Amino acid sequence: MEAVAAAASAAAAAAKDLAAAAAKDAAAAAATAKEKKAAAKEAAVAASTAELNAEQAAARASALALDAKEAAAVAAAATAAAAAQASRKRKFHLVDDQVPSDGDFISRLPDHLLDTIVLRIPTKERVRTQAFSRRWRPLWRSTPLDLVADYDLKSKGRKTVDLIHKIISQHPGPARRFSFRLSITDCYHELVGWIGSRALDNLQELELDYTHTHSSNDRKKMYMWQLPSAVFRFAPTLRVAKFYNCIFPDFIVQLALKFPRLKQLTLDRVTMSEDALQSLLSGCTLLESLELRDNLGIVRLCISSQTLKSLGFSANSRNKCVLLQELVVEDAPSLERLLPLDPKYGPATIRIISAPKLKILGILSEDISELQFGNTVFQKMIVVGLATKMHTVRVLALGSAGPNQDTVANFLKCFPNLERLYVIFQPSMDKDDVLKYDPIECLELHLKVVVLKNYNSITGSSISFAKFFILNAKVLKEMKISLVYHRQQNWFANQRRLLQIENRASQDARIELTCGRGSRDNFTHNRHTHDLSMADPFDIPSGECYDCMELIRKKSLLF
Repeated sequence: MEAVAAAASAAAAAAKDLAAAAAKDAAAAAATAKEKKAAAKEAAVAASTAELNAEQAAARASALALDAKEAAAVAAAATAAAAAQASRKRKFHLVDDQVPSDGDFISRLPDHLLDTIVLRIPTKERVRTQAFSRRWRPLWRSTPLDLVADYDLKSKGRKTVDLIHKIISQHPGPARRFSFRLSITDCYHELVGWIGSRALDNLQELELDYTHTHSSNDRKKMYMWQLPSAVFRFAPTLRVAKFYNCIFPDFIVQLALKFPRLKQLTLDRVTMSEDALQSLLSGCTLLESLELRDNLGIVRLCISSQTLKSLGFSANSRNKCVLLQELVVEDAPSLERLLPLDPKYGPATIRIISAPKLKILGILSEDISELQFGNTVFQKMIVVGLATKMHTVRVLALGSAGPNQDTVANFLKCFPNLERLYVIFQPSMDKDDVLKYDPIECLELHLKVVVLKNYNSITGSSISFAKFFILNAKVLKEMKISLVYHRQQNWFANQRRLLQIENRASQDARIELTCGRGSRDNFTHNRHTHDLSMADPFDIPSGECYDCMELIRKKSLLF
């Protein structure tokens, strides 16, 4: 039994020793695992720190690269600025100590650029440029003279005439323009001297206006001054010539003057003989536009020109004078515009024999006793024979005392390709004039714009006249109807009903009704004879009241 007990005790001791050894081994394994875990944690922290340091290093490297790039850009800009500065110095022949402290590089520009600047400013300011610096003093004399001699040309303590005399005496010439707009009673003899001076050599544009006067006595005398004969020395170089209120000498017929470069000629309230005018025109071989307004001494004028494109004319309204009675366009292959500027005063007869390119015509009215286009004749706007049609006319302006629909319809038949029509109503008795519509070519195919001026909404004939175009112009794009006096908005709504706008032949047509400011518009102020860039010289703004314009902007008066 003791042996068994001893064996059991020995076994127990051995098991205890084995358990102690196992516990020791387990403790050692745990310690090893803890150390490894700590080591792993330290390794993870180290890795995170290393990653952060790597990002910081990359950011720092990027910043350094950006700084380097900016530095390179700044260096490049500085290099370009330095090169530009060096270029300016070379251009203006400057060294560092010559750079102006006030930055006035304009005075350092080359002569041809300074000449261009001087040419673009008025005469008085040109002369004043001498005060800028020594560089500017000779410049105004080296540019062609452009002198407007009027009462705006003043200087402190100096008369206008004296200042003009100083400018002309100091300028060596040549001249581009000389415009005289002073009282002729003050300086006729001075004018003769100025025209003969070398400063005006090779003159291109000349305007002599004797109209400007100080008193009624001056106005009575201004028609007595003859055109200085020295003017004709400019004939070889003139491109534009305008003469007002002077007498043309008859000896120009004997001179047989030639104006080989003249393109624009205006004679306004000029006294001259028919022979003198015909001689003058025959010498203008390149003339493109001619305006004859209220001249004396001319009864019949015959136009024969290969180059003339625009002709504006009117007779004189003064009584007991020799006035223009007949105008004949005999041979004008280039004529595009024929503009009676104020038909109330004539000429009484207009005959167009040959004008194959005529596009714009008007104003025509009952004041023209006889109007002839080839074999078609109108007498006081009433057709006598409708044998010739003018297919080239695109724009027509008529003055109507009716309004007379039948008269206008006959004109429309005479101009089958008409595109724009202007009708100016004159005060008259109301006429019951209702036209039965027959197909008219221009109304069917071509008429796009109709303008009615001085519309009288009270008379039935005016309403019928306007309605005629609204209901029959099939390709109409725009129709403008203007009144003399203001109307309230409800009046416009009533007109819409009376004119039957809803039944218009062209649904694309824009109908506009406006009122004026108490004044009639008759186009006699038309001054566009010479402006060949205007496709339609009658398409000009007229006085319209503010209320109407506001309503138009709101589309209240557009139908």
